[in-house]
Amino acid sequence: KKAEHEEDLDSLHGKIDKAEASITTLTNDIATLEAELGEIATSQKEMDANRQEEHKDYEAAKTDYEQGIEGVQMAIKVLKDYYGQAFLQQPEVGTHSAAGGSAGGIIGLLEVAESDFSKLLAEVEADEKAAQTEYDQQTKANKVAKAEKETSLKYKTKELKETEKELEELKSDRDGEQSELDAVLDYYSGIKKRCIAKPEPYEER
Repeated sequence: KKAEHEEDLDSLHGKIDKAEASITTLTNDIATLEAELGEIATSQKEMDANRQEEHKDYEAAKTDYEQGIEGVQMAIKVLKDYYGQAFLQQPEVGTHSAAGGSAGGIIGLLEVAESDFSKLLAEVEADEKAAQTEYDQQTKANKVAKAEKETSLKYKTKELKETEKELEELKSDRDGEQSELDAVLDYYSGIKKRCIAKPEPYEER
């Protein structure tokens, strides 16, 4: 009987140690997951703010370049229409020929400006597309990581609660087993005392 209780106690102590180790590991894992989820949330928030700011800057630049292109195209049209009509009306006047040459130089400069605006517009549009693609990819990666960590956190939290409950039960079983062992030891101790005969005093012999 005594040996059985001692064996059961040893087994319970082993299970308690294992449960306590699991609780420590799970607690650390949960803390790590919560910290990582916090980092993902912070990172995504910063990304959202940066993307909004970048898009705002893009919209402003796009509007400026489009207006620049439109203004230059309008100026070129006005010059071409004006000098074109002047040449048709008075082709023999030398001043118009000189003016036409000067206008041709101006139109050439305006066409270069239009080309520059068009290149700048194409660049900001390419940059915006690349930035949006990178943002979308990282946002998707964050969502996947968040979902995985939230699922892991859910199951580890559930496992922790179950292990904590199991530990309480094991400790209760250990205390009960210890009480039974103590009772057995007390019983054996009482029997042992009764079995050892006390020597009779010399006078009683």
